[in-house]
Amino acid sequence: MTRKANVKHFEDKLSELDSLVKQLESNQLSLEDALKAFEKGIKLSNDCQTVLTQAEQKVQILLEDQNGERLKTFNPETNQ
Repeated sequence: MTRKANVKHFEDKLSELDSLVKQLESNQLSLEDALKAFEKGIKLSNDCQTVLTQAEQKVQILLEDQNGERLKTFNPETNQ
């Protein structure tokens, strides 16, 4: 997945999470639907957190290598 696709994917998930929060805050959902929305929201939140953690790690790699040395290759699957 390209960097732009990752950003779009993150933004879509964040938008969907925002929508779920608004639905839950409206108190218009049945208990069953609220639980389903909450479960989906937890998954979306975890997915977004993973993307943010990977971005933070990438920034850390770049900052550590700012003295002109060769940059390390970042692999999100291995968090390196």
